[in-house]
This record gives sequence, C-alpha cells and structure tokens, in this order.
Amino acid sequence: MLRRGASALALVAAAVWLGGLVALGVIVAPTIFTLVSMPASADAMTMVFRRFDVVAMSCAAIVLTTEAVRALGRIRFARIDHARAATSVLAAAAAVFEGASVSPRIAALHAAGAVRGRGAEGLELDRLHHTAELLGKTEVLLLVAVILLHVLSWGGEDRQGARDAK
Repeated sequence: MLRRGASALALVAAAVWLGGLVALGVIVAPTIFTLVSMPASADAMTMVFRRFDVVAMSCAAIVLTTEAVRALGRIRFARIDHARAATSVLAAAAAVFEGASVSPRIAALHAAGAVRGRGAEGLELDRLHHTAELLGKTEVLLLVAVILLHVLSWGGEDRQGARDAK
C-alpha cells in the first residue's frame, strides 16, 4: 500500500511539473514573445517563470520525499528503483539550480535593463537564457524517464507484494 501511495503521489507531482514545463516552453513563452512587445513580454515571462520555479521545486520536493518514504518504510529497492531515485535527484537538482540561481539572475539582469545580445550584461542574459532552456529540456527528459521508471517498477512491486503476502 505504501509503495502504491508513494508512486501515485510522485506521479502526480511529476505530471504537474512535466506538464508545466511543456506548456510554458511550447505554448506560453512562444505566444507571449510573439504577441507582446519588449520589454512587456520579458516582464510577463519573468514573472511566469519565477512563479513556475516555485511549482517545479515543490514538485521536486514531493518526488524526492516519496523516495525517502520508500527508504524509511524499508521498502526493498530493486535496481529499477535505484535508477528512478537517481533520475529523480537529477531532475530535482536541475529544477533547484534553475529556480534558485538561473531565474533570479535572469530577472535581475532584465530589471537592470539588459537586452539579450547587447553589451556584457546582454551577453550574460543570453547565456543564462540558453542555460535555462537546456535545464528545462533536461528536466523534461528526466521526468519522462522518472514516470517510465515508476510504471516499469510496478511489475516488480506486484511480484514483491505476492511474495510478502505468502
């Protein structure tokens, strides 16, 4: 029961996190930057990304907590569980780095009037934007892997549950 509950909670958190990343990257950012002129578009997206960083880091905390609950509950970890936990840690690290370091630096540069590609601050802003995009894409790939590893581990949970029931 603990395994299923932990998996369900982790999957909901991963789905919210993954869905938010995809919605922002595929729908929101391109739409805002196409329809809204600068600097209002950058102001809007800075606010959106900073708010989403809180959501992503909260979801990351939930995913990692479910792995800790499994460990504290002395639930046996198979190789696939170790792979899922390690992948979860990597995704969480990317979200925290982006939310605690990259996004605040982008917001500060934008607030100081930096324009991507213009001057030293603009070059730094451009570099940070590329870093944020890379982190977002990395999180998407890692979260897809986390979800797949959860699903693939269910077969092992069913076998372990049957052994425990005997």
